[in-house]
Amino acid sequence: MSKHSADRSQSATNSTPRHGWWRDAVIYQIYPRSFADSNADGMGDLEGIRARLGYLRDLGVDAVWLSPFYASPQADAGYDVADYRTVDPMFGSLRDADALVRRSHELGLRVIVDLVPNHSSDKHDWFRRALEEGPGSPMRERYWFRDGRGRDGELPPNDWESVFGGSAWSRVPDGQWYLHLFAAEQPDFNWEHPAVADEFRTVLRFWLDIGVDGFRVDVAHGLVKAHGLPDVGSTDQVSMLGNKPMPFFDQEGVHEIYRGWRRILEEYSGDRVLVAEAWTPSLERTALYVRPDEMHQAFNFQYLTTYWDAAELREIIDLSLGSMRPVGATTTWVLSNHDVTRHTTRYANPPGLGVQLRTAGEVELGFRRARAASLLMLALPGSAYVYQGEELGLPDVVDLPDEARQDPSFFRADGQEGFRDGCRVPLPWTVDGPSYGFGAGAGWLPQPSDWGKFSVQAQLGAPGSTLELYRTALRIRKEHPALGAGDSVQWLESPAGVLAFRRLAGPREAFVCTANTTGAPVRVPAEGEVLLTSDGSGIDVADGLAEIPADVTVWWTQR
Repeated sequence: MSKHSADRSQSATNSTPRHGWWRDAVIYQIYPRSFADSNADGMGDLEGIRARLGYLRDLGVDAVWLSPFYASPQADAGYDVADYRTVDPMFGSLRDADALVRRSHELGLRVIVDLVPNHSSDKHDWFRRALEEGPGSPMRERYWFRDGRGRDGELPPNDWESVFGGSAWSRVPDGQWYLHLFAAEQPDFNWEHPAVADEFRTVLRFWLDIGVDGFRVDVAHGLVKAHGLPDVGSTDQVSMLGNKPMPFFDQEGVHEIYRGWRRILEEYSGDRVLVAEAWTPSLERTALYVRPDEMHQAFNFQYLTTYWDAAELREIIDLSLGSMRPVGATTTWVLSNHDVTRHTTRYANPPGLGVQLRTAGEVELGFRRARAASLLMLALPGSAYVYQGEELGLPDVVDLPDEARQDPSFFRADGQEGFRDGCRVPLPWTVDGPSYGFGAGAGWLPQPSDWGKFSVQAQLGAPGSTLELYRTALRIRKEHPALGAGDSVQWLESPAGVLAFRRLAGPREAFVCTANTTGAPVRVPAEGEVLLTSDGSGIDVADGLAEIPADVTVWWTQR
């Protein structure tokens, strides 16, 4: 490791003890396309991010995670990588990436970047050469090229389906088929080939030497496929969240890959981290990715997909904490990201109905529940991930015109909603302007006409705004050691539909969180001094009982 890389990483750690900063960190996900546009081309970029880092510092987060900005044809918004060591010109240059990392560290923010090791772009040099060199060539061995079934090889090699719909196999002119678990422009690497493993070891070191503090690993559960590529026997893609591993997901061989990556990170100073995006059948399976010699964290998708219901939330919180405790890992909590409907919109609909246009009352209900869910999440022990714009209370944009959509799942097969576009609409920074401060012109996805009311300008300093709620909550979280730290909660007795738990901050102080998930006010024991409420209201207390409004979370301190 170069002295340069050691110095770079240390710049973000001078004021923080090196004992696992990520364990109780709040990490802010930036979707570069939609954060800030510095050059008026309608696309967010690295310079736009760098210019707004002060906002994130003042928000109170500890780190930023950047979705892909590598060279890419953008068939899947950058998750189809053509060159892992180059910044796509639409986002800037390597010099811009270096400047972004440096400025983040100057502000005390760490930087996690996305890594996409399951598949490349079909424009990647390896894949282009594989097509040119034909069947049996060494380059084809780095992907999953196979002959088809049927009399003339006209059928796919097996029955696997793409996550985006349709077959997971595409045929090339010479008659062979190649595997892509996502879009056809994203051919899967063959991780049984040593050149693939060698390539990603060098990619890790390349970005670590630039100074990044870690990697979020895309499709971490998908790199290794079952030997022989057997048929699934079912085309139900929900099976990836079912009760057993599938031949294309969550195979045991992935763990040896991550043990090797962990050793590379430990060559570098500054507590570099690996974060798994691993959709597994259970939290117990997820825990296998964060054993002491593998990754440091894994996304808690089971929590993300839990509805706003006290009993369901308590069950998944207990299961999450209990599953991670045996491997010594902290739990992560997340409510939204670039691949799911924003929780402001999800909570406005009954579970299972998906994204729908709603009445004004339903919109307000989703808004209240989202704020309450955010305070609940930030009170739990472990690390919290915040998706850009959730601190503004942004809803999904559910009525985008078909001609504006860019999510490949929208075009892949009948029945695909293309729902991911709705959570990727560019952020509003100002109350007016051609793109509400996102850039000097229109953004790559159209913004609603009322987007300005959600803007940073409209909310900054405004009492009761969602932005000020997040700023206050993150400040309190840093001030009170019971928040975030540890690996357990002490549940308190509470009425049906209410969650209440205590976190100990030391021998003389405790913290209590009370979340009312019902649609009506409830009376509960007053748990001390009110620190914060999700709706900004005061709490009426009489005879030792407090009335908690519907869909509201309260933070208390006890001394």
